[in-house]
Amino acid sequence: MLKEALYTGKILLFGEYGIIQDSMGLSIPYDPYSGSLKFESDQKEISDQSNSELIKFLGFLKLEKNALVKRFDLARFEKDLNAGMYFDSSIPQGFGVGSSGAIVAAVYDHYALNPIPADGNLKSSQLKKLKNTLGEMESYFHGKSSGLDPLICYLKLPILIKSKNSMGTVGLPSQGDGKGAIFLLNTGMTGKTQPLVNHFMERCKEEGFRNMLKKEFKKYNDAAIEAYLNKDLSPLLDNVKELSKVLLAHFKPMIPSVFHKLWKEGIDSNAYYLKLCGSGGGGFILGFTADYDNASELLKEYELNRIHTF
Repeated sequence: MLKEALYTGKILLFGEYGIIQDSMGLSIPYDPYSGSLKFESDQKEISDQSNSELIKFLGFLKLEKNALVKRFDLARFEKDLNAGMYFDSSIPQGFGVGSSGAIVAAVYDHYALNPIPADGNLKSSQLKKLKNTLGEMESYFHGKSSGLDPLICYLKLPILIKSKNSMGTVGLPSQGDGKGAIFLLNTGMTGKTQPLVNHFMERCKEEGFRNMLKKEFKKYNDAAIEAYLNKDLSPLLDNVKELSKVLLAHFKPMIPSVFHKLWKEGIDSNAYYLKLCGSGGGGFILGFTADYDNASELLKEYELNRIHTF
């Protein structure tokens, strides 16, 4: 019997790529999207495809070199997969909102032999251990994973990453009723995480790029997180504007080329500021604005979803 449990999507509000180089990060659960492990399905083609993907994932977990084999009840996992189990999900794939993270969270929750509980009071050391295991699992999907996405999907709590060695759950500012907002813009195209992460890691070998991350990206990213958590809209927008400029200048391959003009128009007009949502390359783009109605009028050709109001 499977326990009934939903695993939500996630949004990395701040820290895309930067958390690899020790910037702060803030990731939040996004419950309009979720998934769960199931046996019964009325859409056989979709459930069969998911089942076959999970069988490949099982093969990865069985590899001795991954050291994951001893941490899971893989015999039970295999039995359930042979009985047709699949992952029923509304989370779009390749959109930066945690489709693989939710799968990893579900498999860990159901089949880990000594799971760390999904508890908001975990110590930093427990969070780190849990994140590392989930990252090893998710590396099957992306080649390299920080483990942050499945951690959010598993805990269903916002996580603030202060540094590589310090993280914890955090309270988010309550929704306001003003004009300011954070929103998602749907690019209508999927992104591929692994080649973009590989490109970033290659750029990190360049001293100039590393200096830019430390002196510009980290400065504006970390200040934006502080302002957001303090519900301070004006410095939040000031820092996101600078961050948006840095991303357009140095992260062009991560921004679909058809959005370069729209990105710059937001900066030049101060009507909205765009930034990456996760690894980029497609999927969703995050938007920040002091006047959502005005921004949505300017962006009316695109599907927008408001995720926070100030």
